[in-house]
Amino acid sequence: MAPNGREAKGPRCIAIVGPFQSGKTTLLEAILERTGTIGRSGRVTNGDSVGDASPEARAHAMSIEPNVATVSFLGDTMTFIDCPGSTEFLHEMRNVAPVCDAAIVVCEADERKIPALQIILRELEEADIPRFLFINKIDTASRRVRETLALLQRASRTPLLLRQIPIWKDGIAVGFIDLALERAFIYREHAPSEIVDMPDGEALREREARFAMLERLADYDDALMGDLISEIEPPRDRVFDDLARELKDQHVVPAFIGSADRGNGVTRLLKALRHEAPGLEETRARLGVAEEGAPLAQIMKTVHLGQGGKMSVSRVLRGEFHEGDTVIGSRGGEARIGSLLSLVGTTMTRKDVAVAGEALGFGRLEDLATTDCFSTGKTRPEAILSVAPPEPVYVVAIRVKDRKDDVRLTGALAKIAEEDPSLVIDNRPEIGEIRLLGQGEMHLRVAVEKLASRFQVGVETSKPRISYCETIRAPASARGRHRKQTGGHGQFGDVMIEIHPLPRGEGFAFQDKITGGVVPRQYIPSVETGARDAVRCGPLGFPVVDLAVTLTDGSYHTVDSSDAAFQAAAKLALAEALPKAKPVLLEPVLSVEVTIPTEALSRATGLVTARRGQILGYDARPGWPGWDVISATIPEAEVGDLIIELRSATSGVGTFSTRFDHMAELSGRPAELVMQKAH
Repeated sequence: MAPNGREAKGPRCIAIVGPFQSGKTTLLEAILERTGTIGRSGRVTNGDSVGDASPEARAHAMSIEPNVATVSFLGDTMTFIDCPGSTEFLHEMRNVAPVCDAAIVVCEADERKIPALQIILRELEEADIPRFLFINKIDTASRRVRETLALLQRASRTPLLLRQIPIWKDGIAVGFIDLALERAFIYREHAPSEIVDMPDGEALREREARFAMLERLADYDDALMGDLISEIEPPRDRVFDDLARELKDQHVVPAFIGSADRGNGVTRLLKALRHEAPGLEETRARLGVAEEGAPLAQIMKTVHLGQGGKMSVSRVLRGEFHEGDTVIGSRGGEARIGSLLSLVGTTMTRKDVAVAGEALGFGRLEDLATTDCFSTGKTRPEAILSVAPPEPVYVVAIRVKDRKDDVRLTGALAKIAEEDPSLVIDNRPEIGEIRLLGQGEMHLRVAVEKLASRFQVGVETSKPRISYCETIRAPASARGRHRKQTGGHGQFGDVMIEIHPLPRGEGFAFQDKITGGVVPRQYIPSVETGARDAVRCGPLGFPVVDLAVTLTDGSYHTVDSSDAAFQAAAKLALAEALPKAKPVLLEPVLSVEVTIPTEALSRATGLVTARRGQILGYDARPGWPGWDVISATIPEAEVGDLIIELRSATSGVGTFSTRFDHMAELSGRPAELVMQKAH
């Protein structure tokens, strides 16, 4: 039983989320230390933390994938999943958070990070995930806590409920007062806070802050409202019940304070999770999972462990799974559970059984993928989640450094894409190019580093080719005569063609105006085939589009004419006519929607216009106060590194979407540079 009389709810799963560099991984270290899971918390900057243990995470000092750790706290099992905070790796959170019982949102009083916090909170809000706020770095805070709460409230559509107020001494937070417990605590370095008598002069602050908290709770509890009006002190148990209920119903977001780096405020946060966070029963109801039925689990993350094979980090939503069980996935894949692993970072402990509520590594579920749910038995379970990957905003072409790695590259790419569904592999054999698409420069850099470190496949990156074309601006005509005499039958084909431009986007048209049978009907298709082959590469070196080819005259030989001869004749005619028709280069132009915080509007506009972009309009982002959308058209060749500068101008949160709009003429020095590079 929990201290407030409510029944403990079994294994919990808690997501740790928040903006980049807000202290999420440091908080996980503090939790591991406080629960006795590790002896001493590590530091991300020292490269000795339990989380962020991969070479790539260590090298960049940032989370690039979820860190999973299961702990025991006061007899309760809790699995914490620390999710990356960078916008480029945010999709990892989308696969994890919905299956968790609640989320801890780690943040700080930094106005520059409010847009990033807004993005994360909006994701949680739309997925109906209960959430706690942990205001980190209170030891270095320069704002008063109420100012901080007002600043952070801009990012949340749900009211933030202050649960603690700091105790200040010489401008430094040395402890806190818990408004629900009505107790004062003094921080101790890397140890639980010490209960002390209410400091002199703090009683009035505590009463005012507590009344504000109760007043907010009373918006959803008529009995509590009656007590407040009658100036009756409500029972403490009822206050805690209200806190748990309003969290579950997402009427409020409780806000706690502390310092993850010093381990301050961690114990009270853990106790709030233990007493107030919803359990598996509520999570099942939120996901629409029935309480009764065959054992069911949801895959949150796929990891390839090299010699250890494939591991699927999964939350058990119902029933029990045992090593050796055969399971079937929501997409029909079947597998046999090779192992069950309890995780603390990279440390894995084998288990015999996975019970409802636990989050474990399931070994060798080869035919199942991230976001699949799976069950025992022969009936395929219905999918629980539908998490569409975000649209890519950055792309590179890749090629192996050593040709002998060509075969291994395909398998390695498939594995990193399976681990991270927001990576897209685009193979274009017609131009001999493999493209890697993702959410930004760092996202793709990490993918390339993984190919080298985990799969021993070294690749080089380059800018992908742009699909330039050419067209004509004037009509022209030419005769093509193909005559060749060999030992036996010769070859003879003779055609007269006219070409003229078509409206943009019309492509290729062929017309036959032959009269009198000067070119027999059976050879007309061969002339068209030859013409189509000829326009695959025009005089400027690119495919020719938006032109009409008309066959007007010709001749043939009763013995030597053939399909091949008339194809060759058509190619000769086009080769002569196209240079006379004033060829011009065409470049693809994209329709682009740029989404940015309002304060970055002028900088984003400058980035668009500097890339030969044409601004079509501005608008407020619907439902997102403080955000704007720029509509524009930008040549595809100029979009390549737009996301890098856009993120730099918006503290990492700006983004855009694109779609093909039209082909436009390119002339002058830019066209010369394109043709020089092509040749």
